[in-house]
Amino acid sequence: MLVSRTRFQQLRALSSVAMVVPQIDNSSDFLSRVPHRKHPGILHMNMAHLPKEAQDAVQILLRRSAVRQLEEHVSSLNNYLWSRKRPPEDRELREKAMELEQKFKENTHFESDIHIYKKEEKLKNDVLCTLRKNTYHWQPLSYTEQLGLVYLAARFDGGFAAVSRVLQEIYQRVPEFSPQTLLDFGSGVGSVPWAAHGIWGNKLKEYMCIDSSASMNTLSELVLRGGSEKGQMHISGIYHRQFLPVSPKVQFDLVVSAYSLNELPNFAEREKNIQTLWRKTGGFLVLVENGTREGHQLLMEARDIVLKGGDKEVWDHRPACVFAPCPHQLECPKLAGSSQTPCNFVQQYQPLKLKWNPSVRWEKFSFLILSRGPVGENDRHWPRMVGPVLRRPRHVHCNTCCADGKLHHDIITPKRHGKYVYQLKGKFGNVANLLQKFLTKDRFLK
Repeated sequence: MLVSRTRFQQLRALSSVAMVVPQIDNSSDFLSRVPHRKHPGILHMNMAHLPKEAQDAVQILLRRSAVRQLEEHVSSLNNYLWSRKRPPEDRELREKAMELEQKFKENTHFESDIHIYKKEEKLKNDVLCTLRKNTYHWQPLSYTEQLGLVYLAARFDGGFAAVSRVLQEIYQRVPEFSPQTLLDFGSGVGSVPWAAHGIWGNKLKEYMCIDSSASMNTLSELVLRGGSEKGQMHISGIYHRQFLPVSPKVQFDLVVSAYSLNELPNFAEREKNIQTLWRKTGGFLVLVENGTREGHQLLMEARDIVLKGGDKEVWDHRPACVFAPCPHQLECPKLAGSSQTPCNFVQQYQPLKLKWNPSVRWEKFSFLILSRGPVGENDRHWPRMVGPVLRRPRHVHCNTCCADGKLHHDIITPKRHGKYVYQLKGKFGNVANLLQKFLTKDRFLK
């Protein structure tokens, strides 16, 4: 009993850290008295399911394939793609080489002029050897027919789940947005068209799928045809190309790039392709990457490229605005500290019915949505939940990214903040946008 009472006192003391703010008047016409379970800020998506037609096509293609030890290949490819880093830049390599050279020189004493040349040769070899050992060796992936089948078994379902969750955010927050054309850069095995078709259906009339690998384009079309070359296309209006059209005259309502930025060999190529994708964006540009530090930093790099401009070829003068997940257009606060933890999200999905797959999996991903001009003015300042809600007796801990560009830790209690907000934050730890109007009044009004 003594331990329990002490613990209760500690919790009461902890909850008192929360700012004293006005309690919500639950009798007012707050959001038209919408129940907290139907709050518009809740963007939770139930378990993602691949369409049956896609699952059946994958099963047919894998049964016909000659890939041996498929399970081992799938596991190896998943591990490689998850741990993959960006290719090192030449400038970074030169800076590291100069630092190593200076470090080695401080520990080397030239005894006479006769040995200077030999010692310089040794110094050069030591620097190169150390660089090779401590530098990530990025190599481009060449997706042959066999590797494409492995990728299909490894990433088709998880990629579909992540893209579906991200596109659902646009669909729910901007229900009037009805895209007719879609550009998929780095289309791979075609998870983006399946996800977009599952949300907007036949409203989408044209899908332009770009992938440099002819084998991946063929495989994507086979999946759409049910695993047979003579089968009917399940989704009409899909066209495959190997090269990205650079002309800005033709725009697409929706432009998507999922898990593709790290396939580009250097920053210059990433910058050029991102600028091209933004030129071709008429409504929304959607970028999805792994939920790792590397994936998040790739997205923040793309965010800066678009927001800071610098593109000499501007046809559409509508400004770039961050639609999601950031509630602001300032620097990412998660990259400001020394830890630089990634901003990522998870989506539950049912994987392909392969013998080594469990019944349920979770896809961890990071994403960025940019819009042409401001969209959804009513909720653009709502904070974003950036961590799980910690539920405690009579209070909950919430970590949010807010419109002031900072991370905040709020402790919510029904007594201080009202039953509505307490229910909203306590029961929906996976909400995307949270009602902050009555939590920190001054912060919201800024």
